Amino acid sequence: MEKLIVNAASREKRFAFVRNNTVEEIIFDRPEQRSLVGNIYYGTVTKVLPGMNAAFIDIGGEKNAYLHRDVLPSYVLSPERSIDKEKKSVSSFVHQGEKLLVQVDKDATGPKGARVTGIIEIMGDNLVYMPKGRYVAVSKKIGDEKEQLRGLGSRLKKEDEGLIFRTSSTSATQEEIENELSILRNQYKELLEKAASFKKPGMIYQKDTFTELVLESVMKMSSGEVFIDDLSLKQHLQSKNANLKITYYNGKENIFTLHRIEHEIDKALKRIVWLDNGAYLIFDETEALTIIDVNTGKFSGKNDYQDTVVKTNTLAAIETARQLKLRDIGGIVLIDFIDMKNEKDKRYIQETIEKEFQKDKTRTKIIGFTSLGILQLTRKKTKVSLSEALQEKCPVCEGTGKILSAETIAFRLERELLEHRSSDAEAVLIETTKEVKKVLATHLDMLAEWLPFKLFFSIQLSPHHHYVLKQFGNLDEIAQKAGESY
Repeated sequence: MEKLIVNAASREKRFAFVRNNTVEEIIFDRPEQRSLVGNIYYGTVTKVLPGMNAAFIDIGGEKNAYLHRDVLPSYVLSPERSIDKEKKSVSSFVHQGEKLLVQVDKDATGPKGARVTGIIEIMGDNLVYMPKGRYVAVSKKIGDEKEQLRGLGSRLKKEDEGLIFRTSSTSATQEEIENELSILRNQYKELLEKAASFKKPGMIYQKDTFTELVLESVMKMSSGEVFIDDLSLKQHLQSKNANLKITYYNGKENIFTLHRIEHEIDKALKRIVWLDNGAYLIFDETEALTIIDVNTGKFSGKNDYQDTVVKTNTLAAIETARQLKLRDIGGIVLIDFIDMKNEKDKRYIQETIEKEFQKDKTRTKIIGFTSLGILQLTRKKTKVSLSEALQEKCPVCEGTGKILSAETIAFRLERELLEHRSSDAEAVLIETTKEVKKVLATHLDMLAEWLPFKLFFSIQLSPHHHYVLKQFGNLDEIAQKAGESY
């Protein structure tokens, strides 16, 4: 049973895809975090980098975008043989100050700007139109009609144009495809006219990513139900898939809360994920890669140890694939399964996770096990992960998950106090936390022997341990400020 839960009745739009009561995907769309993928910009080349075979493009944002030579229209449309083109530097195909239309194919992440392409793609119901694509392609999901569609595309397109036939094109007539191509050509013409009016870099087309993603999910569902809280979007989807029941929801309770999707979101943000048998996974996301550690936890098994290991690793493989999709984690992923001695067991676990990723629309490549028994894979990253979208770095630990202990701060305080042991002051007022004072209190007698002044404390509530030497002075003055008698 498939369900799509769409929460579009507020500024933050979301939808969740549920199969057999298991949430497989959650998509968020916030105005301030909206994906730029698919947006088209009028840009200016700011720097050409022959060593990287790339250029940086000012598209009107905070960071310049990255454009590789191989997706420049001048490179793709060059009449030279591929082997000759590849020998040429990027500077043979683009120059600093040149104006270009570019489309984002990967959002900015961390310090890196967006990645863009000069091969513009304009999406239709049955076709993807590329004004400078120069090739015809057919969706991998299309079977026997592939060659027929390729032939049709070659007849319809102009020399420089490119076409991709989407899965839905198999149910469209030739006349419908021709009409759609004409509409897409006119859309591109309008983009060029709009770009001609621009005096500086900026966006000329913004993709309605959320509606497109909802529609894409609806079209893929073979049966089931869509629950949606936006009437206009419901009407837009109504005629798209006759196999689905589309239900409009206008109750008081949020639709995600009603269907327990909020609960799944909270779980997907946690570091530890429990498996049904009592074992668990630990997720550690870094900028460079994601590491997943598999632990047997409370599961001891009923037979031998190796049987326990394989059962736990199988559950872990299935849940890991689900969590990577749910959390939308991309890049390099390392999975530290429980050690398996048998190569046959390793192959079985790898085949299990490969099978699970066949359900994933994001391209994933399974590299295999290392000599240390860690499974390596890569998952294409096109936008920020769920944790990046919904969370921010802790201002206390700066994203490390750790802060300095009370003991460490107490020893630092002690060392700084000793630096003032030649002071003429009678007392010092120290601002700190009760935990640091507690540590220091265990050896105040020793400090009294070393220091010529008395210590007074001002206790502050704080999420992290710290201290500040607020004031040195005479005994009466410092005691009064501390609110203590002596």
